[in-house]
Amino acid sequence: MMIKSLKVTKLFDEYDYSLDICCPLTFLHSPNGMGKSTLMRMTYAALKGDVRYLSDTPFERMEIWFEDDAIMVLQKYEGRLNVLMQKNEVDTPLTPDDMAEVCKTVYIPPERLAIRKRDGHMVPTLEAYAHELYEKFRYAKEHTELEPHPEQVRSDLNDGELEFWSKDLKAKLDFIKDAGFEPDIPSRMKFPPSRYDISKDRRGYEELTASISEYVKRNYVLAESVIIFKDIVNEIFLDKTVTVSDSGKIGITMNNGMSLPLVKLSSGEKQIIIMFYALLFHAEPGSIVILDEPEISLHVSWQQKLGRYFSDICRVRNIQMIVATHSPQVIHDMWDSARELRPSDA
Repeated sequence: MMIKSLKVTKLFDEYDYSLDICCPLTFLHSPNGMGKSTLMRMTYAALKGDVRYLSDTPFERMEIWFEDDAIMVLQKYEGRLNVLMQKNEVDTPLTPDDMAEVCKTVYIPPERLAIRKRDGHMVPTLEAYAHELYEKFRYAKEHTELEPHPEQVRSDLNDGELEFWSKDLKAKLDFIKDAGFEPDIPSRMKFPPSRYDISKDRRGYEELTASISEYVKRNYVLAESVIIFKDIVNEIFLDKTVTVSDSGKIGITMNNGMSLPLVKLSSGEKQIIIMFYALLFHAEPGSIVILDEPEISLHVSWQQKLGRYFSDICRVRNIQMIVATHSPQVIHDMWDSARELRPSDA
């Protein structure tokens, strides 16, 4: 569910804002001190059920309008926060858990180089993400077996349609293999099968194709994320290449062939890896991503490339991005997607 507008009354007991949101990509800009980052953090808090942050932030009323004409309303009465969803003239009170179920949301803050673990300790974000990707690969490689899915068997397909479906799945399997993992297909069965193969073992290939279809659903987005991540980062980096090994380890290779530890990357290079990793590996299809100050530590030439990559990821993943920035270079040639945060009475 995508956002189409944001409204807030008496932010910091002073500002009233009404903001139309572009879909799928909006750049939000304003002078310092106007509450841009606070509004982004409030939006994320509202969609994650973080009532503590919302209660601690001075405002009177906030409305998040969605494309299906539903409105999340957050209203403070005598210091108490009340949240409800309005749709079709019906008001439904929302608990924090209800708020978090409205849509999947990812927040990428300006302080990106370190993150807090569940035990409260701060760790370098690159280290945490590298370990996370390794674990994703380990899980995928430990679950290469094809499980039966009788509910997915397509007995309604004729032999030609089953053959076509198998060829489509084979192309996706090849894509997944390029990322470093693949399923265990029984050696006695040929995939994709010919119509002759299907005619000899129709039921067997119906079940195999259904199982492979489920495997693709589980792993295609991960494989796609790995490939797009490498493509984008390597287009940006000048004298080095990012690799992801078959075991899921992120590596850096200089143009002269020397390996470079992740900790030796420049601040800007770390920002690029962290930002695009979060976009590709944390934002599920259909998510809303709120990104604050992507320009941090980036050269102007790198800033100017970001909008195109953001737009491509929005399209491929069917996500919505709201990007708060101080830099006109980040917006670059996409001013039709830019919105200035100005008080309603300005």
